[in-house]
Amino acid sequence: MNVAAGARQAKPRRTGLVQLYTGNGKGKTTASLGLALRSSGQGMRVCILQFMKGAKRCGEHKFIERWPAFEIIQPASRSCFDRPEEERRAAAREALALASSLVGSGRYDVLILDEALTSIRFGLLSSRDVLDLIASKPVELELVLTGRGAPQEIIEAADLVTEMTPVKHPIDKGVRARRGIEF
Repeated sequence: MNVAAGARQAKPRRTGLVQLYTGNGKGKTTASLGLALRSSGQGMRVCILQFMKGAKRCGEHKFIERWPAFEIIQPASRSCFDRPEEERRAAAREALALASSLVGSGRYDVLILDEALTSIRFGLLSSRDVLDLIASKPVELELVLTGRGAPQEIIEAADLVTEMTPVKHPIDKGVRARRGIEF
C-alpha cells in the first residue's frame, strides 16, 4: 500500500478481550498483578479496582507507593469479608458503579476487577450486573475479572478463562498466609 509522503498511517486499534481468573486455587489476584506489571511495562495504562479488599496492607499497595507503575483503587476502607451483609452489599454496589465509570472513561487500556466474581458468589452483585458491565466494554479495553465461583454465563461471555485448581496448599499443614507471598 502506498502512503503519500508525510502522511501518517492511523495506528491500528487494539482489540481488548475479557479474561477471567477463577477457581478455588491460589493465584487469581497474583496472575492479574503479573498482567498489570507486564502491560505497564509495555506502556499501557492499567487500573486495578479491588472489590472486596480494604485496609491497603497488601504488598501490591506498598509496591505502587515506591514505583507507581499502575493504579490501584480500593473503595472500601476495610475488608468486606469482615463486614455485615448490608455493608458488604453497599460496598459491592459502590465498586460496581465505579467500575462502570472506569470502563467508559477511556483512561485505561487494562482494567482489572479484583474479586468481582467473588461479589457474585456471595450474592452481593448479580451475574446480570457484571454481564451488563462486560457488554459496555469498549472494543479496545482489556477487562479482567478475578474471584472464586465464576458463574457459567460469565464464563461464556469471556474470551479467556483460567481456573486455578488447588492440588496442594501449605494451609493444609497449618501454614498461615505469609506477608509478601499471599498478601
